[in-house]
Amino acid sequence: MNDMAPAGSAGMSSTPTAISLGARAQAVAEVASGHAREVDAAPRFPKEALAAARRHRLLGIQVPRPLGGEGATLSEVAEVCFTLAQACSSTGMIYAMHQVSVACLVRHGQASTTITKLLSRLCAEQLLLASSTTEGKGGGNVRSSEAPVQYGDGRISLDREATVISYGADADGIVTTARRAADAAASDQVLIVFPKEDYTLTRFQGWNTLGMRGTCSEGYKLRATGSPEQILPHPYEVIHARTMVPSSHLLWGAVWAGIAAEAVTRAQAYLRNAARHSGGQMAPGAPQLSRALASLGALRAVLTNSLRAYEARMDDAKALDALAFQSLITLNKVQISELAVETVLTTLRVCGLAGYRCDGEFSIERQLRDVLSSPLMINNDRILANLAGTSLLATVPRSLND
Repeated sequence: MNDMAPAGSAGMSSTPTAISLGARAQAVAEVASGHAREVDAAPRFPKEALAAARRHRLLGIQVPRPLGGEGATLSEVAEVCFTLAQACSSTGMIYAMHQVSVACLVRHGQASTTITKLLSRLCAEQLLLASSTTEGKGGGNVRSSEAPVQYGDGRISLDREATVISYGADADGIVTTARRAADAAASDQVLIVFPKEDYTLTRFQGWNTLGMRGTCSEGYKLRATGSPEQILPHPYEVIHARTMVPSSHLLWGAVWAGIAAEAVTRAQAYLRNAARHSGGQMAPGAPQLSRALASLGALRAVLTNSLRAYEARMDDAKALDALAFQSLITLNKVQISELAVETVLTTLRVCGLAGYRCDGEFSIERQLRDVLSSPLMINNDRILANLAGTSLLATVPRSLND
């Protein structure tokens, strides 16, 4: 990920979009950092950070300019995720999840006047979108839906038991999967967007977890009504392969990279402080810093290359659907998440007891708890099991240039 220039108060105009994305992201990160410990401890939604994201108009940056957005690339969005996650993991992940939903609407909904109007409204009002793709017994199998869309009197309705809707109570809208109709197969899915006025949520499951506590990923019964035009024109199987999976894995990866980068920053600060107080003598864990930097570098390289690979194919449906690309982007999620965990664990060895403590400026405790979610957000073992058959068909390179 590229270095981002810090924001300062000088030159801040009344028009946030006149300021660079990097500076605006850093300004929001400063707010998020000030509340991160409280957000984690409560746990609660990081309302201050999201209010700052609205003030700096970060929620609609992916939307095309004619609709009121900035036409930001996925790489630019990933940079914002990376910056926010260094300050507060939950803020970074909420922002990433929102932008995944926005990416789906932008790439698959612009043939619908209803969707384009909603995108314009999102930019004008800086709406926050949540996502509902898991339900009932299917758990993490997002390519299977139990609840069908019901049709009647020119309207649609959906009654869905969603085992997880992150920050659902604080969202301004929900993007959800559903079976196309009552007689459709579980895998015959559509993606629908419901503004807040179109649905009710009844909580049936809380969120008391080891990390990522501020995402408030609770379970809800979702009851929604709307117009058929709120269903995205493309089948979900197309949206899933070409946008949902790549953007999720890449933007989540940027969050995990940000968490790892913050842990490395704390490890460096610990070693510098220890050297100052010991006449320049290095702490026992000093050799581990090189290992942490190496794994962070590998993580960033995988993520950057994956972003480039995806952006190079975004307008080529055949290339996106190719088995080789789908395997690459999915396996890279496994690699990025495992490198993130490895990096943070290594920084704990650098800092020793100072990192193991839950208090103090060199604590790695929160970063470690948060990053441990990364192999579980679409479980890496599920991914590897699903790709086991595909691996048999993969072409093994015979040269370095293959």
